Amino acid sequence: MQRLITLWLVALCLGVTSEAATPKIAIIIDDIGYQRADLKLITLPHALTFAVLPHTPYGNKAAKQAFLQQKDVMLHMPMQASNGKAPGPGALTGNMSKQQVQQTLQDALADIPYAIGINNHMGSYYTELGEPMAWTMEYLRKRHLFFVDSLTTAKSQAGKYASQFGVTNLSRQVFLDNVQDEAAIAKQFETLLRIARKRNSAIAIAHPYPQTYDFLRKNLPKLQQQGVQLVSISKLLPQHHDVIAAGFTAPAISAPQ
Repeated sequence: MQRLITLWLVALCLGVTSEAATPKIAIIIDDIGYQRADLKLITLPHALTFAVLPHTPYGNKAAKQAFLQQKDVMLHMPMQASNGKAPGPGALTGNMSKQQVQQTLQDALADIPYAIGINNHMGSYYTELGEPMAWTMEYLRKRHLFFVDSLTTAKSQAGKYASQFGVTNLSRQVFLDNVQDEAAIAKQFETLLRIARKRNSAIAIAHPYPQTYDFLRKNLPKLQQQGVQLVSISKLLPQHHDVIAAGFTAPAISAPQ
């Protein structure tokens, strides 16, 4: 009996070690909310993460559908770009006050209450700014949300201010579908797997393009035989981070400055 218990414990430990050693990837599908077709991606039977734009025709519905299917939902927060392109409704801009920044975040989370974290939509200008990013991280800390930096600029201040305010911060390694072509997506996917094998985890961002849907539908079932595991973004968070959807936290706005 003692020998059986010992063997069982060894097998259990080996199983845990094996699972921990398996390279993991998370794929965040950005820009969810403008098209009914976005909902199609949510039906894929895989642990994809959905970053939903606030104040869009299908955003709330898509977020709710993903939440009900126990898939991770993030707020895809529009932020000012350096190229002058409009980021969409409810965007954070560099000329906002602290009160305006935090109220804008609160309004966006009220629209997407299933969000457990946020990432930036555009934001090549906004994420380079010190004070606005500090105000953003201060608010995320109050709502127990994490931040995934889409890294639309190499000068992003997200990591600096996330650390200052104790906000969990992750970063994107690969954009899967900047070129909407099967061969180009496949090349980026291989880069993602290579990074994951080297670092034990990697994060990709993709978009609800028909070519992306077709590629993921065909290739995600092959991951297991490639020795890589697709996981929700919450599985890559540090153990000390408590995952809480925004709808379960009370709004908290600083007084006007």
